[in-house]
Amino acid sequence: MKHLLTLVTALTTLPALAHDGHGLFGSHWHPTDALGFVAVAGLIALAVWLSKK
Repeated sequence: MKHLLTLVTALTTLPALAHDGHGLFGSHWHPTDALGFVAVAGLIALAVWLSKK
């Protein structure tokens, strides 16, 4: 049963495969990628600002 669950879980990820070029070192970026980095930078800046109080 454990092997069957592993196989089914692995097969459900197949549709999630994206086209070439995705990832940190990919050939192109999407606006949502940049928005994510802006959000992370904002959270880091907020954490630094709050830690100084």
